[in-house]
Amino acid sequence: MSKKDGKKSIFTEFKEFVTKGNVMDMAVGVIIGGAFTAIVTSLVGDILTPVIGLFTGGIDFKQLYVPLDGGVGPDVQSLEAAKEAGRAVMTYGNFIQAIINFLVIAIVIFILVKLIKAADFKAKKAAAAAEAEAAAKKAEEERIAAEEAEAAKALIKICPYCLTEINVKATRCPHCTSQVE
Repeated sequence: MSKKDGKKSIFTEFKEFVTKGNVMDMAVGVIIGGAFTAIVTSLVGDILTPVIGLFTGGIDFKQLYVPLDGGVGPDVQSLEAAKEAGRAVMTYGNFIQAIINFLVIAIVIFILVKLIKAADFKAKKAAAAAEAEAAAKKAEEERIAAEEAEAAKALIKICPYCLTEINVKATRCPHCTSQVE
């Protein structure tokens, strides 16, 4: 495509697409998600599974399987032996492990979201309190200014001859020199 037609080249369009904020945010999210998955996998495999194994009599979920060809024999005494013998097996223990991983990830994300929302709420609450305090201070300043203006008005009278403002204690107008009461 030529630039003379007013059309953008594929490279230019691709560059604009990649440099958009949403694409970059998504890329960062995928990278962090991968790292987070590794952490959760370690949490489940290295910490939670052994604890769960204590309560279930030492069962390793990854070793749970059912031979699909119905045969029982020395080559199906363990998952590794069955796989080496080429037997068809359903490893439902991996599915249980995946469910545990999912639940742990969901709980951790739930807790993180709750903590972030709580921190955001505290920040918004503090900002609202600061705004309320600033508004109260401004209102107090306006009240004081209004009182001072009223007090200043109480010290002024108008000359009946030239209509100039003069001090209430004055006996003569400084502008027209008329005698005032």
